[in-house]
Amino acid sequence: MHARTIEREPLPYVLVTPDGFTPDTRYPLVVLLHGFGASMYDLTSLAPAIDNTGYVYAFPNAPYTVQLGPGMTGYSWAANRPGIEPPPPGAPDVETMLDGFLEDVLRESGAEKGRIVLGGFSQGGGLTMRWGLPRPDVFPGLAVLSGFFRDEETVRPRIPAQHDQSVFVAHGIVDPVVPIDGGRANKAFVESMGYKFEYHEYEGMAHQISDEEIRDLTSWLHGALPPK
Repeated sequence: MHARTIEREPLPYVLVTPDGFTPDTRYPLVVLLHGFGASMYDLTSLAPAIDNTGYVYAFPNAPYTVQLGPGMTGYSWAANRPGIEPPPPGAPDVETMLDGFLEDVLRESGAEKGRIVLGGFSQGGGLTMRWGLPRPDVFPGLAVLSGFFRDEETVRPRIPAQHDQSVFVAHGIVDPVVPIDGGRANKAFVESMGYKFEYHEYEGMAHQISDEEIRDLTSWLHGALPPK
């Protein structure tokens, strides 16, 4: 596989492609959103671990800088946290920036709307639900890994009447950052809305992505969006 960092507005991202890739080969696309305090490089190792021949992967960088400590910088998908400078008036919101990022990825990768799975970890998992559920024509599948989601009431009215996306929800039982109740609430939300979903809890797993979870995610992905 080959990884390329693309420094372009509105969001920089890492594009990971299989050997022999060209844009006209029309690979399905997997977009993965990192968690709070991480960066676009945080989840790139998932690409070869999931499937190194059948997909193109894109990993965008969140727009808001977080100072984590002396000499330590991370990024956030939300600006409403201490230590994050708020965006100037009139600045585009995160979903608008993600829409722009996606259009750029489609040009770079040759992928097509309707053949994209969106996923995310922690804060990125919550954003996967917020950005992805209202866009079933773009994302036939969504993967929420240890997701932090508190936007039920704002997202619910934006969801189309037909709930035909496939949703993968997974969480560690001993997660100290986003407790297991968060994963169960995510499951309850997609279940209440009538989505087809797959849910996993992992004994002994904290705020991380385990090998067992990757195996389950890969199996689900192959069904939700078959590889090339």
